[in-house]
Amino acid sequence: MSEFSALRIDGTRLLQRLKDLGQFGALEGGGINRLALSDADRAGRDWTVGQMQALGMTVQVDAIGNVVATYAGTQDWLPVMTGSHIDTVRTGGLYDGNYGVMAGLEVVATLRDAGLRTCRPIQVAFFTNEEGARFQPDMLGSLVMVGGMPLAQALAVQAVDNGATLGDELSRIGYAGEMAADTPQVDSFVELHIEQGPVLEQQGVTIGVVEGVQGICWMEFTFAGSSNHAGTTPMALRHDAGICAMRVAAFIADLAQRYGDSQLGTVGAVQLKPNLINVIAAQAVMSVDLRNTDGDKLQQAQAEVLAFARQVAAENGVNFSHRQLADFAPVAFDAALVSSVEQHAKAQGLSTLRMPSGAGHDAQMLARICPTAMVFVPSAGGLSHNVREHTDALQLEQGANVLLQVLLERAQRA
Repeated sequence: MSEFSALRIDGTRLLQRLKDLGQFGALEGGGINRLALSDADRAGRDWTVGQMQALGMTVQVDAIGNVVATYAGTQDWLPVMTGSHIDTVRTGGLYDGNYGVMAGLEVVATLRDAGLRTCRPIQVAFFTNEEGARFQPDMLGSLVMVGGMPLAQALAVQAVDNGATLGDELSRIGYAGEMAADTPQVDSFVELHIEQGPVLEQQGVTIGVVEGVQGICWMEFTFAGSSNHAGTTPMALRHDAGICAMRVAAFIADLAQRYGDSQLGTVGAVQLKPNLINVIAAQAVMSVDLRNTDGDKLQQAQAEVLAFARQVAAENGVNFSHRQLADFAPVAFDAALVSSVEQHAKAQGLSTLRMPSGAGHDAQMLARICPTAMVFVPSAGGLSHNVREHTDALQLEQGANVLLQVLLERAQRA
């Protein structure tokens, strides 16, 4: 194993790949808007596939648009997979998701430069619509891959921006693959990612050893009342959809405080109709994002929020309906693989912290079918889903070197 243990990735090349990918969907003044299956996503996909092919990898695209590239091993054994996603939110940064994919390619480039192949093949994947910014739920591509959502249902999902179906958009950009989106046979999966939070930076730690992902519940609430004049309608005679949304948003903030640090609650989007200053809102559509590392508490929080929304609607003479957009239980990663991440980081003289992931990741889906773990590097200022998202070049290199050694250990196993 000595010839493998001495390998180190090229940090300059990794950073350049990130910058090159960042040109697709680049925003004026910084940041990236590369929504899933947009024209910018097509350009980013084409460029990334070109990078994979240039490394001598065999590229396959499945029916949900997931792209998996394989660097052959010396044995025809189950492959070790890494990767993440390259779609972004509307005001995304250079690193979220992209780092994990480019670091996977850098692992392969490092092996190729050294003229080495591992026993097991190494696969680098990027998954469709991880962000959920255009199609819901998030992590949709990896969810379909592991059998958590029927392909036909996923292909029929409509984009929130223009109503186009996911299947039509896949065809439009040329990524409706012929390979069935069947559950793959994979030895293990390791995802490298920026933390997207402040913990590592605040504690001065280099590597986050991720033990699992907290549960996520996304819902859409719709309150339907009636519009009327804001100056002539007495408060007691109103059917105000807007006030219902506001009271629910305040309830969610109070609930999160009441439950404690493990509970998170966010109302990130509210649309009012007719949305006029002097007209009572006839309709309010709002998003609800609840997260907790404790699955039972998350279900309890969801039930409380739903009950309160129904109560508020009844008190205001307003109709209430809701849609479940995502419902993912907390996920614990493979203990042995988590320990491997920790050991390889410490062997390289890097400080570590065991921690949960607050954000959802494709790794939580792959954990349904194989041993899985994640590696985090710090996010400057804790910023992500933000055009000012940043991680220092040295930290990017350190994280990729940990990924390299974890993958090599897994891929050299008999």
